[in-house]
Amino acid sequence: MKEIAQSENIEQFSLKNYIYIDKTEYIYNLIKKYDRVFFSRPRRFGKSLTINTIGTLFEKGVEPYFKGTWIYDKWTQNTCPVLHLSFLKFSVSDLDNFKRDFCNEILKFAKTNNITDFTDDKEPKVLIGNIFSAMPEDMYIVLLIDEYDCQLTANINNNELYEKFRLFIREFYAVLKGEKHIRFMALTGVTRLKDVSIFSVGSDIKDLSYDHAYSQMIGFTREEIKKFYIDYLKLGISYEKHIKTDCVTDNDIEEFLDRMAEHYDSYCFDEIYENKVFSTYSVNCFLQSISQNQRVIFGDYWYEAGGIPSILKNYMESHEIEIDKFQTSEISINYDDFMNPTSLPYMNENVLMCQTGYLTLKSEIKPPRRIKLGSANREVKAALNSLLSQKFFNPDAIDSFYDADSILEKSSVEEIIEHLNKVLATIPYDKYPVENESILRALLLMYLSGLRCDVRSEQHNFKGSSDLLVNFKTRRVIIELKFSKDGKDTDTLLKAAQEQIRRREYGIENLGDRELLQIAAVFDGSPNMRKITVFK
Repeated sequence: MKEIAQSENIEQFSLKNYIYIDKTEYIYNLIKKYDRVFFSRPRRFGKSLTINTIGTLFEKGVEPYFKGTWIYDKWTQNTCPVLHLSFLKFSVSDLDNFKRDFCNEILKFAKTNNITDFTDDKEPKVLIGNIFSAMPEDMYIVLLIDEYDCQLTANINNNELYEKFRLFIREFYAVLKGEKHIRFMALTGVTRLKDVSIFSVGSDIKDLSYDHAYSQMIGFTREEIKKFYIDYLKLGISYEKHIKTDCVTDNDIEEFLDRMAEHYDSYCFDEIYENKVFSTYSVNCFLQSISQNQRVIFGDYWYEAGGIPSILKNYMESHEIEIDKFQTSEISINYDDFMNPTSLPYMNENVLMCQTGYLTLKSEIKPPRRIKLGSANREVKAALNSLLSQKFFNPDAIDSFYDADSILEKSSVEEIIEHLNKVLATIPYDKYPVENESILRALLLMYLSGLRCDVRSEQHNFKGSSDLLVNFKTRRVIIELKFSKDGKDTDTLLKAAQEQIRRREYGIENLGDRELLQIAAVFDGSPNMRKITVFK
């Protein structure tokens, strides 16, 4: 059984016999159709491997790294020098150091390719222009820029540095625009911003971030996982069902893929909202863990590997977030806000959440209609709630803040309510007041989901939908919430919640052998209370 790799270097897949999910047909068509392209994807999605694959094809050809791939007998282009610049390698906090390292990379490229008789300079835009001028007339290069916006996203709250890096990128791109010695050029990043001029009117770079034809070039499809990782799928099923791998049926595999999809699928980068992909990093980690641990663990790998992206952490420190928006199934935003974000510090928070992978497309992109966004899957929804929890709650204020799963599964109703009240009490009320039932439900959902509990909001059964449903191995907890603005009607509201639970039979569907605990609870929003005061 071949090994799974997280490498960003295509050569490693061939040399070490790693599994490679073949994306070379996309890359062949991309290079054949376009001269200059940009594509945006969240972190840990495969942008760098894609860029590296393009560079290897141009610099070394198909032998021996592409044997067995779609492109192997179709690539006919001559090799040429490749200048690969990863902005991740350069300083994000010192412009002079950034420029120094940048120039060193350009000089290294010139020396390797015997480009001489040019004037050195400490300004990258001047230096690369001088190198282009010194190139022979018939010399062409490929220019690859990975994570072009790294310095911008790191300085979202530092206006002075952000502006310096923004001007640098704009001026550097002005030197590249129309340069005849560039045979092919590709850029990647997380964000698409008009204020760096790369994507403004008149740009010669084609933005393929939501192009239907390339929407599955980065990310794994269900069919690709089934084809290339079939041995790992069978291994996981054999561990779960205690059967031999050759006894695994097609139906077993489809059911296993369904569960994987619930956790890691449904990212959409398709303007017509047709194609979706799994997170490459999460799938690789999940399948690797099966082999290493000899059991199936649906972990939250994408978030845990990198923590909170600095761009979101910095953004949330200086912007207010509407908590209840992120707990709805869909968020509707203006077409122009989505397609034409001008400046990172003033970007719509929903667009930023989408570009960083915490939300994804839930509708087609069709002007002038509004565009719908939402969470892709359980993994990313838990990650989003973990992210938001750190803004709204103060976990240091409660010793047992992270014990919600144990408390809800094993404790009494009184202890559950006491714990939830302690959690709600950590919210700074002057900044984030609990003003209605929707916000109350969103806060509790965020807290429980952020702790990786199997929690559902507005869970439908054949008679209605409960506010919160939390599943554990031995218990299912239903919480029906009501909100009282002044505390004068709490008893009436409690009776209404009780009656709602009884009449609509919340939680009985697919219960199995779990204990069912149904709780009616009323939050008193009056200034002297601000907690759940009555429950049954």
